Formats: sequence, structure tokens, C-alpha cells
Amino acid sequence: MRRNPLTALGGLLLMAAAGAAASAELASTLDDQREVAVTIYNNDLALVRDRREVTLPAGAGRLAWGEVSARLQPETALLRDLDHPEGFRVVEQNFDFDLLTPEKLLEKYVGRQVEVVRTHPTTGAETREPAEVLSVAGGVVLRLGDRIETGVPGRLVFPGVPGNLRERPTLVLDLESGAAGARRLELAYLTGGLGWQADYVAELNTTDDALDLNGWVTLTNTSGTGYRDARLQLVAGDVNRVAPERGPQLRRTLAMAAAPAPEMAEEALFEYHLYSLDRPTTLADNQTKQVALLGAERIPARKEYLLEGQPYYYRGGYGQIGDKLKPAVYLEFDNREAAGLGLPLPRGVIRIYKQDSRGQPQFVGEDRIDHTPRDETVRLRLGQAFDITAERVQTDYRRLPGRSKEEQVFETAFRLTLRNAKEEAVTVKVREPVPGDWTLVEESHPHTRTAAHTAEWSLPVPARGEAVLTYRVRSR
Repeated sequence: MRRNPLTALGGLLLMAAAGAAASAELASTLDDQREVAVTIYNNDLALVRDRREVTLPAGAGRLAWGEVSARLQPETALLRDLDHPEGFRVVEQNFDFDLLTPEKLLEKYVGRQVEVVRTHPTTGAETREPAEVLSVAGGVVLRLGDRIETGVPGRLVFPGVPGNLRERPTLVLDLESGAAGARRLELAYLTGGLGWQADYVAELNTTDDALDLNGWVTLTNTSGTGYRDARLQLVAGDVNRVAPERGPQLRRTLAMAAAPAPEMAEEALFEYHLYSLDRPTTLADNQTKQVALLGAERIPARKEYLLEGQPYYYRGGYGQIGDKLKPAVYLEFDNREAAGLGLPLPRGVIRIYKQDSRGQPQFVGEDRIDHTPRDETVRLRLGQAFDITAERVQTDYRRLPGRSKEEQVFETAFRLTLRNAKEEAVTVKVREPVPGDWTLVEESHPHTRTAAHTAEWSLPVPARGEAVLTYRVRSR
């Protein structure tokens, strides 16, 4: 009975590594790391600055900088000697991301010799036989003497690990150093696999006119490595990325960010905003982490009921247009210092809660905001009203002669009935998008022309009562 090739190979990696030939390269691991800083952008991009203390020989040498991100963009990598930049330069660099696995090890040995070790089932004696790996496509094919066998008829022993197979992603750099000794080196590079987003939680008061707001940063690391005790910075804004060209190319640009602030702070960075955490934090691989961003209390808020029409209402005869229409519910607050806030708000989702009669918070809606500078208004659409309904009827429609043969003039009239089942009075804003060159010739309540093609009414609706809006519009 033949064993599964992957099972048979799984225990051989340590044996293969132990038998590998000694390499002339100098390996650097996280044991050499003295500091790491990570600046994360919104669009799956991060800048990593990894500082390590490494003892270098004088002259030419090879440095294997291990445990970098698996999604490192090698064209952006920059290695610097922080103490002795003169006489130090990188001649060549290679990013090895082909990781050591049983399958990869077999692939590298196609056309090469290995040993097959068999154990006698009764005596336990081992026999060794040389074999050539012919193929690993869809299974293992071996040449043993004058015969061909498929599968693995025992254990495979490899004479060594190929130099381009690594346990972890590694950047290999050929260096020229002016002098030997301990050096403080910094490797900076851009990588994917790191992202962040802002999430906000707000709690409304009982009268819906103030809220407490807390902001959180949700960090996600899928870059293939961890960042221990990292100095973390976050950039809020839309950073332009150059789309890769087709064919070979060489990019030598590295986007650098400002040095971290000594405490948690927000500052302007070019046309973006930079947030610096006041303490180191560890970003483990394949981890989602949340850290506090901001907090504010008793921010004045405004609730609005909005019923919006459609432009096509004014270009045809429809009669009954809608029954039990639901106004949308919006919540607004001002991002101003006088309101208790006044901070640049990164793009994210704001979730609103309100306590019920037992004092338990209940979810009442959410909306996404874009990057919002200070002194702007935040407007959230939370849902539709339950106890407020509307009925819209087109009471008249006619086509009038225009000033020319090509000109069309329409006159249409509407009745909008708003009903309120609540125990308190409300105000509903009615917004009508009227196309063309229009004039209101009749209306039961005064309107406001808020834009070239928009008329708005604010209608008070009594508790357990109704309000009726009628108007006639002529459009050309």
C-alpha cells in the first residue's frame, strides 16, 4: 500500500533544511528588529518602515531581510544605513516569496536526484535507493534504476533546500558596505494586505435632539506577516495610485509619510489627514483589531422627515400616484467645535442607537459618510417613518399651446395628504424636482425654490392629524 505523497513529504522538511549547504548570505530576522512603523492608507496600501540592527562585513555582501510582508511591492523597497549612509549602497535586490512546502520542494527537484527510503514492515530495517524526480504534475513520477514508479514508495530524502525557497517571504539584497560592524538599517516599502476603516457609534437622547458619538478604527492585516509593537499612523484621504503599465517597467518612487507624533493626534498631511496613535500596538497576521479614534458628547442633532417626488410626475397624466408613501428619516449634526466636535471625520459607517423605555440601547439605523472636514454638516439617512404616511393625487393635467410650434407647455395640479399617527406634532419637508422652466401658479402653502429645478415645502402635521398641500405648476 503506497502512502500519500504529501503525507510522506510532510516530515522531511526539517531533514532537508538540516542538510542544506551553508550559504554565504547574512540572515536578518525579527530578533534584529528594534522598531517598526506602519502607515496605513484607505485603499489597501501601507508604508512599512522596519529598523533593525545588523552586523555587516566590509565590502560586498548579501543580506537576507526575512519576515517582510508577503505582499511587499519590491519596486518600492528602500534600504538605508541610518548612521553611515556614505559608502553604503544596494547593488541588487530580489524578493523571494516562493515559500518552503512539500509540494514546492518536490517541484524544485524535478530532474534532480533524491533518495527513497523504505522501512521493512517486519524487521524495521531501512533501505535507500537513488531516484530521479521526473514530474510532479498531478502526482509524483520517479525513475528508480531501470523502472518508472508513480507515487512515493517510501520516504523521500533531499540533499538540501534550494536557495530560492524560503520559510517566510524574504528580501535578498546585495550590498557594498564601507566598513564592518553593527549598523542601524531601515527598510521602507509599500505593501498591500493592510487596511483600515472608521466605524462610528452614536447614541441619541430621548428627544432626538442630541447624540454622543464614539469613533473606532478597524484595522485588518492580511499581509502575510505581523508587526510587533508598531508605531501606527493612519492616512485619511483619497491618495492617487498609478495604474501599472503593460509590459516590463521599473518604478523607483517611494511615498514617504510624516514622522509619528508623540501622542495620539490629528494633523494635516498634504491634502489628507494623518492620525497617530499614542502607543505602540501589535498587528498580528490575519487579525482584525479596533482602537479608539475619537469621542464627543451631547452634540446637537436635528431629525428631518423628507418626502421626495419624481420629475416624471410633470410630463404625463397619472391620477392616483401613490398611497401610504413613507417619508425618509434623516439625522443631521454639525461637525463644529462649538457643537462639541470639530474634527476631520474619516470615511466610514455611523450606526445610531437609542434607549428604549427599559433603558436598553436599540439599533435605529446606519449610513455611510465620506471624508468630512471640520465645519461641515453630517447628514445620515436612517430609514423610513412608520407612523407618517402620504397620499399623492394628480388632480389636473393639461397641455397648453406654446409660443412656438416646437415649444411644449404643461400645467399639472397635485394634492398631497400627510397623515401623522404619532402623539406629537411633526414637520415634513416635501421636495419636488420640477423639470424645465417652471412657475407655481397656485399653492396652499408657500414654497422655497432651493435649486433651479427644486421646490420645497415645510408642512407642520398635527398629532393624530393630517395636513394637505395643493399646488399647480406650469412648466415649459
